[in-house]
Amino acid sequence: MASPLFLQNLDTSVMATALPSIAESLKVPPLHLNLAITSYLLSLAVFLPVSGWLADRLGAKRVFCLAIAFFSLGSALCGAASSLPELVLFRVLQGLGGAMMVPVGRLILLRSVPPSQMISAMVWFTVPPVIGRMAGPLFGGAIVTMTSWRWIFFVNIPFGMLAIFLALAFVSDTEEAAEPVPFDTKGFFLLAMGLSALLGALETAGKAVVPTWVSLLGAGLGSLALLLYYLHGRRQAHPIIDLSILNFRTFRTNVVGGMPLRIAIGASPFLLPLMLQLGFGLSPLESGLLTVATAIGGLATRVVMKRVIRGFGFRQLLIGATVLTSLFYISYSQFSPSTPHLLMFCTMMMGGLVNSMCMVALGALGFTEIPKTRMSHATALSSMAQQLSVSFGVVLGASLVSAVTWWHGGDALHLQARDFSPAFVVVGLLTMLSLYSFVQLHPKEGAGLH
Repeated sequence: MASPLFLQNLDTSVMATALPSIAESLKVPPLHLNLAITSYLLSLAVFLPVSGWLADRLGAKRVFCLAIAFFSLGSALCGAASSLPELVLFRVLQGLGGAMMVPVGRLILLRSVPPSQMISAMVWFTVPPVIGRMAGPLFGGAIVTMTSWRWIFFVNIPFGMLAIFLALAFVSDTEEAAEPVPFDTKGFFLLAMGLSALLGALETAGKAVVPTWVSLLGAGLGSLALLLYYLHGRRQAHPIIDLSILNFRTFRTNVVGGMPLRIAIGASPFLLPLMLQLGFGLSPLESGLLTVATAIGGLATRVVMKRVIRGFGFRQLLIGATVLTSLFYISYSQFSPSTPHLLMFCTMMMGGLVNSMCMVALGALGFTEIPKTRMSHATALSSMAQQLSVSFGVVLGASLVSAVTWWHGGDALHLQARDFSPAFVVVGLLTMLSLYSFVQLHPKEGAGLH
């Protein structure tokens, strides 16, 4: 069940490392390639709410295998893309598969593993995605350095086939719902239209891709569609996403309070490889060897997390780790071509450690108040908010670098090291907004979890 998480994290981290090489091959500015990342993440966010409903209708095992097949097919087509529009289109197909395979895999796990073994199962469930994030920069750097960037997509195919084989061989299908709720068609289209228009407007703003009025119109229509969904959800007996679960304080802290942190998580992996390769002149492999430090720091979280929570509690941990995360992001702005690589590696590793501590703490605390009958809505909304935050982070990172480049009198085709420093300062300051939610937690919040 964890193999799709490995696939997804490997794909995202490999893609970030290969961006300059893809841009050169397709003859587009590197910053425009954030379309290939945001289109995938947006597709995830739009189709994710459908996953639980399909699993109940068609069977979780069947949907799980079909989702991996869609993801693998999208990967193959991405590898064959000859233009940016083709790559974006095929990334949307990839996102359709990714939106189904990860939440349905988690659903199978929750239904199959007895409560006495759930903690052990969830620990193992989190290891493959960390390995994927850790291997991705190295893997992507090696592939781009030694062969074509297209192989970063083609290698997903054997991994996908292996995941399908493992599911068919070892997974027993869960029971389908006896009386599944009717599909909220109106709610789905309102959500899809709102999210697509809003992020599309953010993506095209200031890039001369479309006239400014088109971006403003998209932002207005997207906001209107989301408002209509909110009103629709209050009247609907079975909305596709039940927003009333945000009334639970710890869950609201997870979704709303954690949003600035997750935006930074989206921006940083996009900005770092570009800065190291285009700003500092490093090769893709050298860039990958450095940025893998953040994943190593995230993996180390598993060793220290329980001890830190017992010593400080969730509230103090979230406040302290958020401040440190902000400071580490700001410190990235001080990197220069002459900065020792060991210093950059250690800084990024510690940044990855404190950032991961925030995410693990939010994940453990966020669902403590949610009744079991509403858990599917909570996991869907949380996953959707996470994908949206990461998408916005990529858009924000690209927009900040574009603005700084314009201010310096340059252009998107000739980025310099100085163009990235202000972006990391803004990202670091942005994470501080999470403190507003974290300071409102009770000092004893989550005491029963440790």
